[in-house]
Amino acid sequence: MHDRAWIVGGELRDRRFDLPDGVSAVIFDRARMVDVSFSAMEFTDFMVHGSEFERCDFSGTAFDRLSMGATCVRGPWDRSSWPQSVFRACVFRRTRFARKVFFGNVRFEGCVFDRSRLRDQVFTSSAEFVDCAFLGPVKNINFWGRPAQHQAALGRSHNDFAGNDFTGAELDYIAFHDIDLRAQRWPGPPDYALVDRISERVAAVLPLVERWPDAQYREEARSSLKWLVLTARGRTGDQALVSPNDMGRKLPAPLRRELFEALRRTSSDTSPV
Repeated sequence: MHDRAWIVGGELRDRRFDLPDGVSAVIFDRARMVDVSFSAMEFTDFMVHGSEFERCDFSGTAFDRLSMGATCVRGPWDRSSWPQSVFRACVFRRTRFARKVFFGNVRFEGCVFDRSRLRDQVFTSSAEFVDCAFLGPVKNINFWGRPAQHQAALGRSHNDFAGNDFTGAELDYIAFHDIDLRAQRWPGPPDYALVDRISERVAAVLPLVERWPDAQYREEARSSLKWLVLTARGRTGDQALVSPNDMGRKLPAPLRRELFEALRRTSSDTSPV
């Protein structure tokens, strides 16, 4: 990529970003973009290294390959330092994110992800999200409160993840690792509930499952509840954001709803009113 990409540095303000003719790959190397529009542009490659984007518009932008917090631009990475890139108050509306984006060392502050193709993202362990809003489908993503590796190069042992608003999101197969779920805003009943003491709740509702006449449904519910306990204990301190689908996707909808309501109403419920 580097041999054919346009490298951008310095500062750009209050204008639309334009690429030279015939160029669709760009590297931002310690650049600062303020009130710059990237809307409806198409990039084959988009790499960001130690740069800042403030109030930039990425509405309708399409990325084939995207690295939002790259380790380095030229030569091998020496692993001694990893500068952070920051997106502040940026808008990603109907943005076509690449599959398997390398988020890298990046921080999002007050950004809006509105019906973006934000799904199937696993390279997020060094990314920070603060006061961001997520709207529409958000699927198959991991969020991390602690970097999985390279903590010395990052200069931190935890990722900020707080004040994020998921009330307008449709969440599916989302994993939160070492994150305080109570520090975020979530959609509430009837479709979701943020609950504590998952282990106790599951133990309390298992007798309900055992009264179901169908053995296949009982096994599906047991397996789903066991997985819920294991993930909540290991990732979020015995808390979880649950939905009827978490009760067992192969269960009939009435049984999923019955079990969800029982789990939600057992013990204390920390869902927002």
